[in-house]
Amino acid sequence: MPGIFVFGTIENGIPSRSTLELLTGAQRLAAGLQEGVSVGLLGPGDGASLYRYGVEAVYRANDPLLKEYQADLYLLALQRIAQAAGAKVLLLPGDSLGRDLAARLAFRLKAGVVTDVIEIDIEGPEKMPRFTRPVYGGKAAAVIVPKRFPVVVTLKPRTFDPAGPMGQGKGKEVPVEISLDPAQARTRMAERVQEETTGVKLEDAPAVVSGGRGLGGPEGFTLLVELARVLKGAVGASRAATDAGWVPSSMQVGQTGKTVSPDLYIAVGISGATQHVAGISGAKTIVAINADPEAPIFKVAHLGIVGDYKAILPPLIAKCRELMGS
Repeated sequence: MPGIFVFGTIENGIPSRSTLELLTGAQRLAAGLQEGVSVGLLGPGDGASLYRYGVEAVYRANDPLLKEYQADLYLLALQRIAQAAGAKVLLLPGDSLGRDLAARLAFRLKAGVVTDVIEIDIEGPEKMPRFTRPVYGGKAAAVIVPKRFPVVVTLKPRTFDPAGPMGQGKGKEVPVEISLDPAQARTRMAERVQEETTGVKLEDAPAVVSGGRGLGGPEGFTLLVELARVLKGAVGASRAATDAGWVPSSMQVGQTGKTVSPDLYIAVGISGATQHVAGISGAKTIVAINADPEAPIFKVAHLGIVGDYKAILPPLIAKCRELMGS
């Protein structure tokens, strides 16, 4: 029975990016703990594409009530799959779904829980996993070593590269019997609102350009949109900018907004409040542009530029356009 379990999703017949990121972490754990990897899927679909990524077994629970996400029902189904899989380590994405389910699943399984993991290692002769996660708004890192199994873990999005195919691969699908009742759902979906987005989603963008109070007004976002378009990225904002009504709240990045982990994060006119920094701690490279040389954002930035963004961004956009051929 594989000891590493991944809660995955299939999109258009192939594993989603978040699932491939989880499989990278799973393969690292599997190698260190000398265990196999299994994946749990909820709802209909074909999980055969997962075998190419070293997956030995796909556990699937299917019920009409799993067609759309409902926390209580998903939790029951995932608990049933996890118990059937009997894994030591259960990996979930660190997105809104993972944050919603991880702690509750751990409680149901009498397991430990570690969230927002950015590094995985194996420690000591006991071969126990070591999980590193950011703390204090990304200013420090904590290393968590569980004393026993099982443990439920969420991986911070875009921290691990997506897993690549390992050959054709062979595995088995294990159907998990489950019968759900609407009465088991303690909450009800009152309304579903589709977020209007153009281009790349903020959470999935390889590059994010965010603006804050230092822009002086909503018109400042025009330059940010232009730069993001050249970088094939998305535009975000600080809480100060969304609270001021300059941009929609759906663009807010930070502890009370969206957590992003792009390859490149450009903060323009953002002071660097702790709650904002907490939402970008997974970014591989942070560039700060601010007129205030004492702005806290410079303490976490890999590259800082002090000056007026109105003078800095136009030549930066032109150079990026030249380098990227757009």
